[in-house]
Amino acid sequence: MDIGAWLRSLGLEQYEAVFLAHAIDPEVLLDLSELDLEKLGVLLGHRKKLLKAIAALPAALSSQMPPHPALKKVVPDAERRQLTVMFCDLVGSNWQAAWIWKICARSLRPTRPASVPK
Repeated sequence: MDIGAWLRSLGLEQYEAVFLAHAIDPEVLLDLSELDLEKLGVLLGHRKKLLKAIAALPAALSSQMPPHPALKKVVPDAERRQLTVMFCDLVGSNWQAAWIWKICARSLRPTRPASVPK
């Protein structure tokens, strides 16, 4: 989709340079808000017109674009399988985690300057 042609079709070709300068492409265009358009210097009436046209874009774009190639390869009678995930804690392994944590925590403690009493 050509942003300049789209703006010209709306009668707002004066904003084409602004949109190009701010790298507004079709993907970014769909995320523009009224505040964004205001920051770009678009007048209030033109902002409202642009927002209505942007809201109508997804339907227009989806009708123009061909379906994604990956969607054509869907097998209609694909098999679904249930997956069971089991978590088990080994008996007696918690003392090892506590021991390792003590060692790691010692290395993370800040050292005390010699001038500070214990």
